[in-house]
Amino acid sequence: MGFAPRTEALLTRADAICAGRSVRLTDLRRQVLGLILDAPQPTGAYDLLDRLRATRDGAAPPTVYRALDFLLENGLIHKLERLSAFVGCIAHDNFPHASHDAHAHAAQFLICRGCGKVTELEDHELAHALEDAAHRQGFTVGKATIEAEGQCAACSSGEIV
Repeated sequence: MGFAPRTEALLTRADAICAGRSVRLTDLRRQVLGLILDAPQPTGAYDLLDRLRATRDGAAPPTVYRALDFLLENGLIHKLERLSAFVGCIAHDNFPHASHDAHAHAAQFLICRGCGKVTELEDHELAHALEDAAHRQGFTVGKATIEAEGQCAACSSGEIV
């Protein structure tokens, strides 16, 4: 299965990061990650399963969920709870966040109700504001993902995306 050149470059980086963490990006995990990275919008597990079955006859839900668990655990993808779908961890072209703990990466997402486009932010001020507000309540944030729904600039201006 061939992917776009940008996706292939990201997959090569993911291979190197996994090797650096002494974990293995198997062919199946690599293929699932490639499908997520190549997708124009967030991708659900069953959509991934349907696309995998085109090249892997034995693909079943546990196959996809195990691959997704690995990719999440290693910070290579994010799960958007609101959409029950997955996106590559590509904030600011710093894919993936290899320089620090994958679990500590605070992510914020802007989800367009019009076209479905999802934009990942990595706003440290927003993350600190949440931590400060939680701290004032005696709460320690372990991991936070913020999902904001609205309308992107293109949909707001009436442009066709």
